[in-house]
Amino acid sequence: MSDCIFCRLAAKEVPADILYEDEECMAFRDIFPKAKVHYLIIPKVHLANLDALEPQHSALLGRLMLLVPKIAKSLGLSDGYRTLINTGPGSGQEVYHLHIHLLSNKGGGKLPGF
Repeated sequence: MSDCIFCRLAAKEVPADILYEDEECMAFRDIFPKAKVHYLIIPKVHLANLDALEPQHSALLGRLMLLVPKIAKSLGLSDGYRTLINTGPGSGQEVYHLHIHLLSNKGGGKLPGF
């Protein structure tokens, strides 16, 4: 989708601080972090949010979820981390491309409420 910033990022049309990438998914630093550590994990295929998922997306969703602890470990988040998926305007979703927030204050302080 040409007007979706995350689709453009996945297509390398806009720069990002990419931590992980494979054929189906990528993880990159949030440009407006809400915590000391704030990364976004996205599928490269455009899906607006959880409401857009169909049964054929179950394997992709599983891959995204399995990436979370792998990325957290690579960031040294042994103390714990928070994940968040916003769906729809009432949740505060700002970018309509499915994404998982991975947040941590790594070693101190509470995470902001959402």
